[in-house]
Amino acid sequence: MEHALSPAALSELRRPRPYPAVSVLTPTHRRGPDTAQDPVRLRNVVAAAKKQLESDPAVTRERRLDVVEQLDRALSEVDLRETEDGLVIFAAPGEHQVWTLARSVPERVVLSDTFLTRNLVSAQAADRPFWVLSVSADRVTLWNGGAGHVTEERSGGFPLTRSQENFDAERLERVGNLPSTFRDEDTRHFLRDADTALTGLLRENPRPVYVTGEPAALSLLDEFGGAARDAVHLAHGGLAHGTPEAVWQAVHPLLEEEARRQDEAVARELQAARGHRTFAAGVDELWQSAREGRVRLLAVEEDYRVTVRDAGDHLVPADGDDLDAREDIVDEIVEQCLETGAEVRFVPDGTLGDAQGIAGVLRY
Repeated sequence: MEHALSPAALSELRRPRPYPAVSVLTPTHRRGPDTAQDPVRLRNVVAAAKKQLESDPAVTRERRLDVVEQLDRALSEVDLRETEDGLVIFAAPGEHQVWTLARSVPERVVLSDTFLTRNLVSAQAADRPFWVLSVSADRVTLWNGGAGHVTEERSGGFPLTRSQENFDAERLERVGNLPSTFRDEDTRHFLRDADTALTGLLRENPRPVYVTGEPAALSLLDEFGGAARDAVHLAHGGLAHGTPEAVWQAVHPLLEEEARRQDEAVARELQAARGHRTFAAGVDELWQSAREGRVRLLAVEEDYRVTVRDAGDHLVPADGDDLDAREDIVDEIVEQCLETGAEVRFVPDGTLGDAQGIAGVLRY
C-alpha cells in the first residue's frame, strides 16, 4: 500500500486512462471497535464498483473483466492492520494501486477516464510531510515523515553506505580518533554524495528537511553549502542506524514547535486580512474564490467536514442521502487552492473561531 504522494506520483495518477478508470474510496479505522466494520465495508464498496462496471453500457466485456481482476488484486493487497483513516483503490485496464491516507474519506465509487485524486492531495497537505536525513561516517539514512509517523525511504539512492574496506569504525574507536573521521577525505566524499542525493530528491519532492548527526558531521555538511546546510540541524548521533520510533522521538519536539509557529502566523495573517477586506470564510465563499484562483492562503481545521449540494451559484447544506451531495467539498477546495499556488494550512479544531471551520486570505 502506498502512503507518500510525491509530485511525480500525483502527475502519473492524473494521467488520462482508457475508460473506465475506477476510484474506490472508503473510511477506515486505526484502532478501536470500529475496526471490526472495515473488512465488511471494504468488500461492499468493491462489490458496488463491480456492479457499476456490470451495468455501464460504455464498458466492454473485455475491459470489465480486466478491471474486475485489477480490483480483486488490489483487494488482496490491502492489509487493514496497516491502514490509517482512509483507503483509496485505483483500478484501470492493466493496472491498480492502493493508497492509505491519514485523513478520512467519504465512501464512494467513481468511474471516469482519470482517477479521483483530490482526497489524496488533501490528506497529503494535512499530513505536513517532511524528510529526516540521518548521517554518520558509514551510513546515511533518509526518513519519510508525516503526522505521527516516520518510515525509512529507499529511493533516490538512499540509504547510502560505505563498505567495511573503506571504513573501519572499530579501528578508529580503538585509537580514540573518532571525531577526526569527518576530516578524512573519503568520509568527506561520502557525505558530499549524500548532500548531492538530497538536493536531487528535493527537486523532485520538495518538503521541509531535518538533518541529524554528530556535531562534526553537521559542520561538514555546512561547509558543502548544499541542501543539507539549509535544513534544520539536530545534533543527535546514532539515528542513521536507528529505528523509525527513535527518529520520531528525536524530531517530534522540533515538529511541534514549528507547527505552533505556523499556526500563530496563520492566525495573524487571517486577522490582518479582515482589516484589509481580503478575508473569506465558509465553504460557499471559498469554493467560488478557489475556482477563480483568488485564494492566497487557506486555513482548514483538522477535523472539519461538511456535506453540501451545488445549487447553481451557491453551495447549500445537504445530507449524505442526497444523490447530488458532495461529501468531500473541503478536499475539493484544498486541491483547487493548491493547483492555483495557494498555501494550505491545517490548524487545530477551534482555531478559526466564527469562521465555520475554513477561512482564507484572498489575493484580491
